[in-house]
Amino acid sequence: MSAPIKPGRLIASTVMAGVLLIGSAAGAFGAASTPINSPSTPSSTTSEVTDGDGEGPQFYSGSVIDVSDTIQGDVYVAGQNVTVSGDVTGDVIVAAQTINITGTVDGNVRLAAQDVVISGEVERSGTVFAASVNLTEEGSLGADLVGAAGEVSIDGSIERDLVISAEDFSIDGSVGGDVTYYSDQSASITDGAVAGSVERIAPDPAPEAEPSPWGVFLGWALGLLYALVALSLITLVAVLVFPRRLTEVTNQLKRSPWKALLVGFVAAVAVPVALLLLMITIIGAPLALAGILVWALMTLATFASGSYAIGRLVFRDSQRPVVMALVGGVILIVALHVPWLNIAVWLAMVLFGLGAQLLDFYDRRPRRVPPEPYAEPALATTVP
Repeated sequence: MSAPIKPGRLIASTVMAGVLLIGSAAGAFGAASTPINSPSTPSSTTSEVTDGDGEGPQFYSGSVIDVSDTIQGDVYVAGQNVTVSGDVTGDVIVAAQTINITGTVDGNVRLAAQDVVISGEVERSGTVFAASVNLTEEGSLGADLVGAAGEVSIDGSIERDLVISAEDFSIDGSVGGDVTYYSDQSASITDGAVAGSVERIAPDPAPEAEPSPWGVFLGWALGLLYALVALSLITLVAVLVFPRRLTEVTNQLKRSPWKALLVGFVAAVAVPVALLLLMITIIGAPLALAGILVWALMTLATFASGSYAIGRLVFRDSQRPVVMALVGGVILIVALHVPWLNIAVWLAMVLFGLGAQLLDFYDRRPRRVPPEPYAEPALATTVP
């Protein structure tokens, strides 16, 4: 038995054959209108049928090629649709879109194409790379067949070994040696079709990388450090730009925390639904987009208000607002990075923060002052 090929080499050969196919096919289209003429190179046209005897290596290029000569030597073809119907004493090397071998080849065949059909006699070995390969009942190879394809159907005879990589693979003909195939699924092989052994090699699954505990801890630490820096900067800007606003919002949490939680929960459920219904109306879509933006900003602001509230609770309002906000932010960030605890902390931060902001908006609404009663002007009295 021939030495089995390695999967890495088989894949690399497939890629090289694909590159050869693309380049040669492109050259074939260009050569269709400008045939090559030399003493040993028959001219090619859009449809080329050659006749007569040829000696030495023969080169053909064109769109549709039919090599019907009796060639005393090797044949090299690049085209779109290629048929080798003559008798070739040497090797046949073809790169095309479709390849049909119907004649007799005394040497080897080296084929790269989209579809390959071999219905003639190949006295020696074959190397084929294609999307589909079909060795018909009339086709035969006198030695080995090696290749890679998406679909491979062996209905003819192979005298020695078959080594193939395929997704869909079947053997209804005969193989005189061993069969080795690389595939994710089992092949359909008729009983008694293979004289030797049949070996299926499944691709090895990609190993799943298991991160080390130190790597997990390092990733967690880097995420915590990034959050500390980024969110601390946001909190610092919020305290410096809106100190009075943060104080008023956190005062709502100090006065009525459960009321803020209830208001935040109701708003977290009702507001997204209302915005979605408003978006569906199409007419209210611009207003819904504006509402989504405002709601997103309010949700982001809950971190700043939560940090400031925790800082006020820790220091009992005895430190500067910047210090209280930064210390409260560090505590909140660490809590948000603790597994399982972070879910409860995040929900509390958002619901309490949204409720406190909405209560503050309600208290800051313009109150209607009742108008003063109208009084008739007093009549002037004259003193005689």
